Amino acid sequence: MRTDGVTYESFSGWVDAPTDLRPAVDGDVTCQVAVIGGGIGGMSTALRLAQRGQDVVLVEAEFCGHGSSSRNAGQLAGAPGGDLQLLNLLSRKKMPGMMRLAENAAHHVEDFIAKHDIDCEYEATGNAFAAVSRGQMGRVRRVAKIVTRAGGHVEVGTAAELGIPRGFVGGMRETVGGRMNPGKFSLGMRRVLLDSAARVFEQTKVTDVVRDGGQIVLTTSGGQVRADQVVLATNAFAGEWDITPKHLSVPIYVIEVETEPIDPGRIEALGWTSGMGLVTQHAIMENYRLTPRGTIVFGVRRLERGTSYPLPERTPDPGLVEELAGAFARRFPSLADVAVERAWGGWIAITSSWLPLAGRIGDDVHYSIACNGHGLAQAPYVGTLIADAIVDGERHEDLETIWQEEPRFPRPVMMGRAGLRTIWAVDRFNDMVNGSRRNARKGAREMA
Repeated sequence: MRTDGVTYESFSGWVDAPTDLRPAVDGDVTCQVAVIGGGIGGMSTALRLAQRGQDVVLVEAEFCGHGSSSRNAGQLAGAPGGDLQLLNLLSRKKMPGMMRLAENAAHHVEDFIAKHDIDCEYEATGNAFAAVSRGQMGRVRRVAKIVTRAGGHVEVGTAAELGIPRGFVGGMRETVGGRMNPGKFSLGMRRVLLDSAARVFEQTKVTDVVRDGGQIVLTTSGGQVRADQVVLATNAFAGEWDITPKHLSVPIYVIEVETEPIDPGRIEALGWTSGMGLVTQHAIMENYRLTPRGTIVFGVRRLERGTSYPLPERTPDPGLVEELAGAFARRFPSLADVAVERAWGGWIAITSSWLPLAGRIGDDVHYSIACNGHGLAQAPYVGTLIADAIVDGERHEDLETIWQEEPRFPRPVMMGRAGLRTIWAVDRFNDMVNGSRRNARKGAREMA
């Protein structure tokens, strides 16, 4: 696969950055609730609070939708993230609640798109847990039993039965969810928020969060925001302040790349009739999806941990783009001559349990981490539930499922650089011996 002409994006490959930025905080501002972070989680929180009559201020360091909200693969998941076999082993009693939350989250986003007429190319295709080998297919069947037992809605089948590329052995289809342009979705949500009663300050980096005189004070370069309650909705960036719970999450940089436009006949020859996004069953997933512009977006495969705050703004490492290109050629040998056109990346937050979580520090600082690879669905939903909890003084059952009574979290042992490297190495060894290359070539021959 050719990588000699890649454009390395500093923002996202899905959309251009907005030009109508809101001004920064200038002077002192007071409000009932302040939301820190303008991703899809923070925007959803602020919008819901405004709709429910709260005097709410949202502050964002860059512009709303700047972070991973606009930079992911655009797969709206209908199942929990992480290793579902491990989660079932360690948190089996939580699985029905997690399954209900995941499906409700996907439907919440679908309803939001429809209600606000957001043109984000959404298609309710579902998504596939795709197996590259017989070993991964066994894992898929085990996961399907776990999901079904927890009340989820999935279908298991061969590649032909699911309508996914024949280079895959088969997989499990989430019947809830689908694919979209996440950049258009994020900027569409931004438009809805800016039209609401919420006060939005962009280009406003919060440098400190402290309690003072019965209020929470946010310090910025242009002034202060004083609020009765605060919501930390900063995903991977939450570790910049002392008030944030220790070990709340680990910041991880992930990459997505996009091919050049591919001849429609060559895409049709893959047998990808369902149009579903694909997530492989490696310990660190590979994701693949078609786009309406005739390209394939794919990514992840390797996780890079952030080591200190503030997290740097960066572009993808060309060496990792080369690695992703090699994986693409392995999964799609008939497209091995296609070029990578662009690459981008972003910071996400992963919790030590790989489960979304939410909680409160004292009575006035709320937080959530609803990413873990499935944030496109879960972050807006959890943000909305937190807003309702602030107004009503009680928590929805889905929020209760992920609520942490005490903000204490274990050290994420396997999320250090050595641990992530080990997990990656195990995936690569398995790829050497599991016959996935042979399966891909066989599938390509069958479709020729």
